[in-house]
Amino acid sequence: MYDSIVIGCGFAGAVVARELAEKKKKQVLVIDSRPHIGGNCYDRKDEYGILIHQYGPHIFHTNSERVHRYLSRFTEWYSFRHEVVGKIGGRELPIPFNLNTLEMVYGERAPELEKKLISSFGEGARVPILELMNHPDDELQEIAQYVYENIFLKYTMKQWGKSPKEIDPAVSGRVPVLLSRDNRYFQDRFQGIPLHGYTKIFEKMLEHDGIDIRLNCQGTDVLRLDPEGDVKVWFEGHPFHGDVIFTGALDEFFGCCYGRLPYRSLDFHFEHYEKPFYQSHAVVNYTVSEEFTRITEFKYLSGQLDMEDTTIVKEYPKAYSGSEGEIPYYAINNSENDALFEKYKALVDQIPGFYLLGRLAEYKYYNIDAIVERALDLAERV
Repeated sequence: MYDSIVIGCGFAGAVVARELAEKKKKQVLVIDSRPHIGGNCYDRKDEYGILIHQYGPHIFHTNSERVHRYLSRFTEWYSFRHEVVGKIGGRELPIPFNLNTLEMVYGERAPELEKKLISSFGEGARVPILELMNHPDDELQEIAQYVYENIFLKYTMKQWGKSPKEIDPAVSGRVPVLLSRDNRYFQDRFQGIPLHGYTKIFEKMLEHDGIDIRLNCQGTDVLRLDPEGDVKVWFEGHPFHGDVIFTGALDEFFGCCYGRLPYRSLDFHFEHYEKPFYQSHAVVNYTVSEEFTRITEFKYLSGQLDMEDTTIVKEYPKAYSGSEGEIPYYAINNSENDALFEKYKALVDQIPGFYLLGRLAEYKYYNIDAIVERALDLAERV
């Protein structure tokens, strides 16, 4: 009945399903354990009429014309200039740290420090703080230390549940200081929010005669592997010889037989306020204080700025335990965890037509544009 089965209905699964149905003329079944399509990008209107991102904010950005052109088939765009501030010492400072932040922190010293930075690295440069920390000039080292302690260190401790000694210096080294006055969080060529929301993209993408969808359905409910026999994949009790594109958590598909792959999860606390705005920007990071890492105010993202009230969400990071209701968001990549992932990957490497795609299946982080590009490439190969 089906030529291809896709496990998971986020961008990875939806894009590859559409491509296989449309270009390869395959009959595709898409399965997702949740009661809705869209994966972590699912959005909906809350009881107050405000369009919220159920699983945290998603801002689309890319330099890939191919990806932007592809998604534009399914949506128009709300032009959104994403600017993030950090609540530090009672003030809101632009993040990433840039020349505007420099001026706010160092006051009268800022012009001279700006000259030093630009003469050392060039105007418009993105300078990793590790470079500044290793710079012979004491004042540039001072800037690096400020960024490390006030923007990176405690935020990272909250996000990843680590002590300062456990944080890899190489990770902090990637935190940039931007030598410009551009307060945008991203500098990509294409940026924005789907005009009518992310869920509408998925509805249009999956609207095809060659695609069937089953929600509230675990992949293991209908699909199993039989590595001992000649037939490797079984679908609803019968041998299946088509393609399987798997975007879920690989360890859980195998019952965590080698142990659970570690992830970080998030608790989202939504709050509604009867006032026009709660904060100054769509996203405010709490890099030093508070137990949560950031607050998102959704009406900035949706463009519903004329509404008289507002909805926010606070994000509380935590370890993923696999308990019911928890969602694995971020793979914790290190040599030990990556080696464990490779053991699971080896279980499917020799199964014909079984493909891994996405954050969970590949145990790595992808932005939206990167996973769309990867899904398009995979669909061409299948």
